[in-house]
Amino acid sequence: MYPIVPLTKSPMLLLFFTAVLFAIGPTAYGAEPGKLNVLLMFADDLNCDLHCYGHPRVKTPNLDRLAARGVLFERAYCQFPLCSPSRSSFLTGRRPNTTRVHRNPGGGEGKPQTSPHFREAIPETITLPQLFRNNGYYAARVGKLYHYGVPAQIGTNGFDDPPSWEQAFNPSGRDKAEEDKIFTLIPKSYGAVLSWLAAEGTDAEQTDGLIAAQAVKVIEQQRDKPFFLGVGFFRPHTPYVAPKKYFDLYKPDEIKLAELSADDQTRTPAPAYASAKKEQENLTVALRQEAIQAYWASISFMDAQVGLVLDGLDRSGLTDKTLIVFSSDHGYHLSDHGLWQKMSLFERSSRVPLIIAGPGIKAAGKTSTSLAELVDIYPTLADLAGLPTPDYLEGKSLKPVLNDPTATVKSAAFTQVRRGEFDGYAVRTDRFRYITWEQGRRGEQLFDLQADPRETKNLAHDPAYATTVAEMKQRIEGYSMPVTK
Repeated sequence: MYPIVPLTKSPMLLLFFTAVLFAIGPTAYGAEPGKLNVLLMFADDLNCDLHCYGHPRVKTPNLDRLAARGVLFERAYCQFPLCSPSRSSFLTGRRPNTTRVHRNPGGGEGKPQTSPHFREAIPETITLPQLFRNNGYYAARVGKLYHYGVPAQIGTNGFDDPPSWEQAFNPSGRDKAEEDKIFTLIPKSYGAVLSWLAAEGTDAEQTDGLIAAQAVKVIEQQRDKPFFLGVGFFRPHTPYVAPKKYFDLYKPDEIKLAELSADDQTRTPAPAYASAKKEQENLTVALRQEAIQAYWASISFMDAQVGLVLDGLDRSGLTDKTLIVFSSDHGYHLSDHGLWQKMSLFERSSRVPLIIAGPGIKAAGKTSTSLAELVDIYPTLADLAGLPTPDYLEGKSLKPVLNDPTATVKSAAFTQVRRGEFDGYAVRTDRFRYITWEQGRRGEQLFDLQADPRETKNLAHDPAYATTVAEMKQRIEGYSMPVTK
């Protein structure tokens, strides 16, 4: 039997064990010390109607607490205001004209897809979760990260990318089972149509409730080794389904509808308003208010599920070892500009919430007005985790802003959309938003967002702003010309 020698009595042993402990790092990560976990949470079709973004009525206490321990980006933008193009972009770190994904897949369950997968254009690309997986992380997905047809593909793999994940979980809840109870403007149509349901039952029975529970289970099971966990909530995507208690938070008759500008009323230029849908044109005031109530209810329900995941991370003792990102694939209209949902290049459709929290972030609890894009998430997480990145990434690390909220990493943010056979591009700078349709041949728009945040006055043809328009055109030409059809 070997004698027990107190370390304090043996300087050489103390030095030896100190060196060993330094080399192996914290035991919480087993054989792979020092690696930060990643918790990437994405909502679906979520705009910035959040309390932490200054909305006076929408209740989001859990996103508020995440913002309090992270950096909230006031000016973050998607690259394409549609699910599959946006998600393909930020998860590859490459812009839509590189991924060649400009529309959602058609088809559905059991039907052929009609849109390319990004692997067809860039087969060798290393996705964000794949980068972490290749560097020794357990990479898993719960819910929707890549494209899903909602609600048709809930419970399936959707339009997933298998190389990205070691494991994938596809919960399906009461919202999917009770589709026949949903109110919709077009019978038996839910995903792209305004539709909603104040559901019976509990949070835990809904798909997003199941997603939160599964995410917590993964965190608990993987707590002894580094993980990259993607958690994709389906709400507030249509149909706006949430337990009735969340609807009760908002009274429809107290919801004030947006006022429309002269251009909104005449819909000039036409491509700017081409996302309008016929069945939404003649909604009564009461139905518009009910739709917004349902959307806000879905936000508060989704926020509660975010809280469950954050609570699970706290209980695991891993919060201080985990990088947390929360965002959405694009923004969303709620009758503003006379539009509903997405697929426009106005601020409301292009702007997204973005909160980043984690160990070592010096600006925690701060808000930044520095411009950011979803395509920046990939290089940012890799930078914070100390992982080498592919040289083809098209975003920039936001780490400087996470240390100093007044820092700037880019002078412009870009969003694009396709209208049949031509494209629209938007560029957002510190002050202006400029939009051009088919290189100006089908119209252009310029808004001074400092003086006119609601985008009511188009300055594109005002001689006083000719220099600004010229500069904006040059920026868009440098960003990307339309791809060959």
